[in-house]
Amino acid sequence: MPASTTLILIRHGETAWNRDKRIQGHLDIPLSEVGLAQAARLARRFQHARTAGGGRIDVLYSSDLSRAAQTAAPLGDVCGLPVVQTKHLRERSYGAFEGLTADEIHAAYPESYVRWQSRDIHYAMPDGESLSGFYRRIVEGVQQLVDRHVGAHIACVAHGGVLDCLYRWAAGLPLDAPRTYPLLNASINCIEVDGAIRRVRQWGDIAHLESDARDELDERAVADRVDPRVV
Repeated sequence: MPASTTLILIRHGETAWNRDKRIQGHLDIPLSEVGLAQAARLARRFQHARTAGGGRIDVLYSSDLSRAAQTAAPLGDVCGLPVVQTKHLRERSYGAFEGLTADEIHAAYPESYVRWQSRDIHYAMPDGESLSGFYRRIVEGVQQLVDRHVGAHIACVAHGGVLDCLYRWAAGLPLDAPRTYPLLNASINCIEVDGAIRRVRQWGDIAHLESDARDELDERAVADRVDPRVV
């Protein structure tokens, strides 16, 4: 039987828009100075692990948006791997919401804001992507990578929404269920895939960072509600 495949999932480093809680979606926002430092620390962690005989990565993919590609670049350097960019790891398209904060969305699109906040998985904001369509796109794209690299350690540098989809895929968690797990900038998260069996092996690891990474959940209510701004 083929060996299980390991997905090493990394959220991009921090951007200025993450700090402002501004929707990025498909807009190509680069890393901030903080995010660039996080990417460097992430790479050093893998470099140290490889020196100690661990930190295995066989192939390295990233979203084609610059915040993910910039996070992946120093990791590729220390691992001696090219970064394969793919649009299939892009964040959810938020259409007309992109570039706005939640308060600005509420003011400009009050009815759409209510539908968005209700976590209706079939609702697509104006010119955007539904949660169900986004989930299907991500899972199908990652399953293709697993099928292409059976038994490998596949690193994917992507976005908060992408990691959310893949956690739910591995844990069997419905799309409309509240999120109680972190989606942290520059975090390391691992899923093991063995045929139809998927297991979350590691999640939200930021031991390599000097300070806390950002999550889009309200810190006052992490276990109680979902804030869909995981961009």
